[in-house]
Amino acid sequence: MNTVRFFELATESFEVLGVLSMVVGFLFAFVLAAWTWRRTADGGRAFTTLRQSLGGAILLGLELLVAADIVKTVTSAPSLTDAAVLGVIVLIRTVLSLSIEIEIDGVAPWKKAFVTGPQVLAQATRHSTRQDPDPHE
Repeated sequence: MNTVRFFELATESFEVLGVLSMVVGFLFAFVLAAWTWRRTADGGRAFTTLRQSLGGAILLGLELLVAADIVKTVTSAPSLTDAAVLGVIVLIRTVLSLSIEIEIDGVAPWKKAFVTGPQVLAQATRHSTRQDPDPHE
């Protein structure tokens, strides 16, 4: 296998994983929220679980899509146009990621410890499975 084909496959794999993580995360978020609602009969808690887990899935997908864009740009023939396109794509996805994180946590990311998309999903899962909800979360 030549190097060009390898990097094309790597880029396509990142893209597929990014989209797949959002789709699976979407399904997981709704199942987790429904389970939380059924178990606790607390619609607010279920909604919070849905928002947190769905936001985490989107963040993870965006991180993977940015990785795909970086691999694609780094491995292609260098051009100013490709670099500019990558810059705009990364900027847009970064703004989306920041706004989603602020929406989920209610605080800017630089005012708290760094949390990744998978960590947000794990926190949402722990929150939904806890027997005694913390009213401050």
